[in-house]
Amino acid sequence: MEMRKLGSQGLEVSALGLGCIGMSDFYAGRDDAESVATIDHAVDRGVTFLDTADMYGMGANEELVGRVVRERRERVVVATKFGIVRSADGSGRGVSGRPDYVRQACDASLKRLGLDVIDLYYQHRVDPEVAIEETVGAMAELVTAGKVRYLGLSEAAPATIRRAHAVHPISALQTEYSLWSRDPEDEILPTVRELGIGFVPYSPLGRGFLTGQFKTADDIPADDYRRTAPRFQGEAFAKNLDLVHAVETMATDKGCSPAQLALAWVLAQGSDIVPIPGTKRRRYLDDNLGATGVVLDAADRARIDAALPPGAATGNRYPAASMGTVNR
Repeated sequence: MEMRKLGSQGLEVSALGLGCIGMSDFYAGRDDAESVATIDHAVDRGVTFLDTADMYGMGANEELVGRVVRERRERVVVATKFGIVRSADGSGRGVSGRPDYVRQACDASLKRLGLDVIDLYYQHRVDPEVAIEETVGAMAELVTAGKVRYLGLSEAAPATIRRAHAVHPISALQTEYSLWSRDPEDEILPTVRELGIGFVPYSPLGRGFLTGQFKTADDIPADDYRRTAPRFQGEAFAKNLDLVHAVETMATDKGCSPAQLALAWVLAQGSDIVPIPGTKRRRYLDDNLGATGVVLDAADRARIDAALPPGAATGNRYPAASMGTVNR
């Protein structure tokens, strides 16, 4: 497995990470035993970078990840997040970047993970009511206290990234990025590269859509988050399916799976990029890891860009309320 650096503070991880959100929340088919086996298998295959958050499964995902990483601590970089506050039943959500909340959230995550230190600690969403300097100042105190090694931000706007980085070095920015979500190319990627910050794309497979597993909207389970996602609904679904067909054709010509082509494209965008495709099944993990062996030449990249240019996807990536919390 190729290793890549995130930021200039010393953080180094596998070129592909593993997003663990779907193991505990939002996506149908929870199976903790298979999820644990998948994490173990990922580490065996050379994946060192695991991504979780305190709001995934109301803390259950951190506990699940902790079951594995405590036994294999020296081989794993653990990233978790704070900042999205869910109501007791999990339905309502708010955002908090208050310094006292930052400290409380960190201690709670450490306890659930069963670790002494978090390798990479992200602010999950920016709190517009709290100056980013205050939030990152509290995060920096956690580094000084030895509870956190490196700091990150998620879905932050360029101006916010600059202000945060001036308080304490930011090692990684996590934002959605894939063949159908190319917005970061406009301002986000140039900003983090100027500042020497690593880039961690989440949902690099378009929440599974780019793999070709969904042929109709009925293929999405009734209790799956994607039922509410604009790109998975009605006319948008049909139009976006045309993009998937293009990916499938190019993958066939390249002799790889659609998932491998989509991930290989993300990996080819720079050595400072570490995508974290999520899965809770070993067979999908193995397929994803095959992307590291797919080499895209200039002709391949030009063909992909022509078929899926920026803005090609129909529909927003989140419902309206959630879109209001990103890039701020």
